Amino acid sequence: MTRALTLRDRIVRRVEDTGFGAHGLHVLVGTEVAEHRWTPDIREDVHSVAKGVCVLASGIAADEGLVDLDEPVSAYLPDFTLGTGVEHVTLRHLLSMSSGIDFPGSETMMTDWPDLAREFLGRPSRGRVFQYSNASTYTAMTALAARVGDVGEYIDTRLFAPLGIRDVAWERCPNGRIVAGGGLPLRTEEMARIGRLIHDRGMWEGRRLLSAERVDAMHDDWVPAGTGPGYDRYALAGWAGPGGGWRLHGAHGQLLIFADDAVVTISASDHFGADALAAFVVEAIEAPENF
Repeated sequence: MTRALTLRDRIVRRVEDTGFGAHGLHVLVGTEVAEHRWTPDIREDVHSVAKGVCVLASGIAADEGLVDLDEPVSAYLPDFTLGTGVEHVTLRHLLSMSSGIDFPGSETMMTDWPDLAREFLGRPSRGRVFQYSNASTYTAMTALAARVGDVGEYIDTRLFAPLGIRDVAWERCPNGRIVAGGGLPLRTEEMARIGRLIHDRGMWEGRRLLSAERVDAMHDDWVPAGTGPGYDRYALAGWAGPGGGWRLHGAHGQLLIFADDAVVTISASDHFGADALAAFVVEAIEAPENF
């Protein structure tokens, strides 16, 4: 039994013992791979894991010299009217949810205003204060589009095509932009390819897709986010924890969990059981002798 197979079997038993609503599982430990499915292998919305894809796209654009994550967003969107203090907000602030712009989440935010990005940037900033909102990632991708053109096409060419991910139909807003913070349908194994790219710090099958420092920023320079376990620190799309790991975490249990030399990818339809399963996965990686 390889380490990947052993870890997979432990996770499968945990899922079945707890009744967690898992759909698919992909385990990478070092170079070893193991998989398991509970439901047919179809593309499903990965929800906020899409935020990590947006961060990778921004990193690729930064490597190409098209953007600077620490440049004010106003440099990309000069015709936007800015709220008080928003002149200091950068792409990094938007991608790390630390713009200080109050904008609670809403199921209808993409259609509540003629242009969500203009509405977002037109509100005042309270400084480097954390607030989690899909509008923040959407606005970051609106700024990125000013330099790269259609962001969905840019991601298809620069990221998805090299990973062998084809014909992705990312949800778009009425203005034609990708929804960005969600709306991205991927198979479990396709999500796992993104996890492997992150695990290998921007390398894919001997080819560098983006620099290691851009990937490292997904779980470095944490922003204080709250007090709950696993939700107290946030970087560029990555949540710190559980344990010594970190993760990309989408609604309803879409998980890319990174710990030691392992990446565990889970697709699911179980919003409230995801935190406990993620904690189990990290403990099983970090202390396998306990299992």
